[in-house]
Amino acid sequence: MKKLLWLVLILLIGFIGLIYFSVLGTDKEFETATIEDFKDIEDIDFRAHDSVTVAASSLYKINPLKNIMQGENYREAWATPVKVPVLFLDTLYGGMKIVKEGGGTQTHSLRLKDNEGFLYSLRSVNKDPSTHVPQFARSLGLENIVIDAISASHPYGAILAAALSEKANVLHTHPKVVFVPKQDFLGEKYNEKYGNRLFLLEDETEGEKNWTGYKNVAEILDTKNLQELKNEHPEKVSIDRNALVRARLFDMLIGDWDRHAKQWGWVIQEENNAFKAFPVAGDRDNAFFNLEGVIPGIISNENIEPEVRPFEKEIDYMPGLVYPNDVYFLTDTPEEIFTSEAKKLQELMTDKAIADAFKIWRREIYELDGKEIAEKIKSRRENLVAYAKEFHRIIAEKELLNKPLKGSEDAKISPALIKCFECKN
Repeated sequence: MKKLLWLVLILLIGFIGLIYFSVLGTDKEFETATIEDFKDIEDIDFRAHDSVTVAASSLYKINPLKNIMQGENYREAWATPVKVPVLFLDTLYGGMKIVKEGGGTQTHSLRLKDNEGFLYSLRSVNKDPSTHVPQFARSLGLENIVIDAISASHPYGAILAAALSEKANVLHTHPKVVFVPKQDFLGEKYNEKYGNRLFLLEDETEGEKNWTGYKNVAEILDTKNLQELKNEHPEKVSIDRNALVRARLFDMLIGDWDRHAKQWGWVIQEENNAFKAFPVAGDRDNAFFNLEGVIPGIISNENIEPEVRPFEKEIDYMPGLVYPNDVYFLTDTPEEIFTSEAKKLQELMTDKAIADAFKIWRREIYELDGKEIAEKIKSRRENLVAYAKEFHRIIAEKELLNKPLKGSEDAKISPALIKCFECKN
């Protein structure tokens, strides 16, 4: 018995030692992009360049131990230089105005408006998760476990998600990868935080201007404002349930587990004195989330972090993917809508459609991750009807909500409208 205890103790000490050696591979918590062929980024006149070759981050270094303990993830994609356009905000679309700075804790973002009133979001590709590092982790020197987890997100996943959305007939924004150098337009307030970084420039999922191509669009609202519109006109406002079910099944197809209520906009179509809302997904940071390695495998266990699901060929834990907003909007939705939308997606997402979507990526990025991601999408596609039935079953078994959706804590709505979108009392 004593020998067994000693063996367990030795194995435990060895495991802790491996963790420490693994996390010591990164000595920084955050960095901007890495530009190829330039030694001093501060001396570059970016006005003389229409594009630069830049790596999203060299922070997530590759070594055999780290790959085992913290996962290979998308480390090579983060470190691979790609050619991207240089963006100056004072000339973009006739000149931009900064509306406000985003409130995200990891993604640095600016909301922009052009001279025609269209809104855009400028969102950092690289993240800054330092505020999420618990103090105990810092005390033990283990902060890199949190920092390094960003490598599980694909730096160019958002543009691929948009290209696949187009094939799936799912409403989407149109993100572009751009390099924003330091510039006078940003001024002292924003230059240090936003200058010399890689960003996604995309349509904002709320605003008065219609960028969608849909007809008779009154405005684009966030979830909170949609609820308030419903509260004001309870009999005139509805959502397109088929569109929402298809969008959510598409999320599962591409492994995007982070789909809470604040991640959605709603395109409000006004016709015959009634309003119909169509969902549009924003923030695709966690599409194709490739969580590997011993440590992340423990953390992402369904009993520890049920929502954080790795992108594999099969969905490993459906309950973790069902959000309160799914119950809120889709309660009492017939199973037939779920299965019919799954079949439509299967018909639309052919092998050729998937292959065509991947053309949005630079060749060097596709060669790293394209084939593996495509195979996972195809595998999930084959099981989509079964996933749709399970998704419906879990929603049907859930109780109605007893607290506001995320982002709607101060929404001016009736108590009934807190429970579900079509609740009357």
